[in-house]
Amino acid sequence: MTTKPAEGYLDLPYHIVLVRDQSEDGEEGWVATVEELPGALSQGKTPAEAAENVRDAMLGWIDVMLQDGKPIPEPRPEQSYSGKFVVRLALSLHEALVKAADHEGVSLNQFVASALAGAVGWRSIKPGPVPQNGEAGARQSRQASSRG
Repeated sequence: MTTKPAEGYLDLPYHIVLVRDQSEDGEEGWVATVEELPGALSQGKTPAEAAENVRDAMLGWIDVMLQDGKPIPEPRPEQSYSGKFVVRLALSLHEALVKAADHEGVSLNQFVASALAGAVGWRSIKPGPVPQNGEAGARQSRQASSRG
């Protein structure tokens, strides 16, 4: 891995996660974290402000790592999804799913896809990450360079 100045890392496509947050006194805002740089985080009153502020957090995090002679993680590549995966399950669950699909008059594949979509609150109109535990914010991947 080649070492470059800390500023040279800021334009790499790191993945920024924005989450709505509320302080104990009820003040609302946003927290921005960098998936590949654990501990690099910032806050802002708006998503844009938090995303802008995270550049300073990234720079500080990277500076410390470089001073300590530690490697800087590269951004992870974007994942692609095929829409297919294999699930191993108990025979009795398989049987129950087949019976439920038959009862609904749909294929097992369609029944399971609908059940999974409902379990995570996914809507085909707007696919993407689903807020967890009632969070209003959703994960957004952005390139660090798009904020600067």
